[in-house]
Amino acid sequence: MRMEYSKIVSVTGLPGLYELINTKSDGAVVRSLDDKSTKFASARIHNFSHLESIEVYTVGDNVNLTEVFQAMEKAGSETPNAKDDTSIKKYFEKVYPDIDFARVYNSDLKKMIKWYEALKKHNIEIKISEVEASSEESPAEDIEVIAEPPKEIEKSKPKSRTSGKPKETTEKTEKKSTASKADKPAAKKAAPRKGK
Repeated sequence: MRMEYSKIVSVTGLPGLYELINTKSDGAVVRSLDDKSTKFASARIHNFSHLESIEVYTVGDNVNLTEVFQAMEKAGSETPNAKDDTSIKKYFEKVYPDIDFARVYNSDLKKMIKWYEALKKHNIEIKISEVEASSEESPAEDIEVIAEPPKEIEKSKPKSRTSGKPKETTEKTEKKSTASKADKPAAKKAAPRKGK
C-alpha cells in the first residue's frame, strides 16, 4: 500500500522520517521509513511535525516545505552529497533561489535533502492533501519553520516564566508584614496615653 505524504512526520530525537500510524493522548505510534520498525513515541519526550505543515524561510513570505520539494522534483537534477556544504548551497541556489540562506542553515538544507531522498525512495507523492489545505483546525503544535523552533516550543516559553507571579505574591506579603509592623508600634504608643 502506498504511503500518503499527509501521514509523513518528523519526530524530534529520532532520525529519518516516519509514517504516522495512530495518535494517542500521550503520544503516537509511528513506523520508520528506513527499517519499517514500528514504535510508540511519547509526547513527553518527542515533538511531531507533519511534513506538509512545515514552512521554510525565504526572502519574501515563508513557503511550505512541499513547494521546495516540488521545485527539487521539477529540477530533476541529482541531489548533492549531504556531506558537501558548498554543493548543497549551490544546489538550492539553483533549485529554489528564494530561500533565505541567512536564516536557513546548512544543517536544515541537509535535512531537506535527506527527507526528499527518503520520499522519492518510497515513491511518496509530494503534495498537500486537500483536507489539510482547506482545514483551519490543524493544531499549532504541528507547524514548524525550518531553522526555527516548533511553535509549541515558543508557546511553552511564556508558561515556564512563572517568576512574575511569585514576585507579586512576595510584594503583597511584604506590604502586609510592613503594615502590621507599623500598626504594632502605634498600638504600644497609644496604650500609655490611655493610662495617663
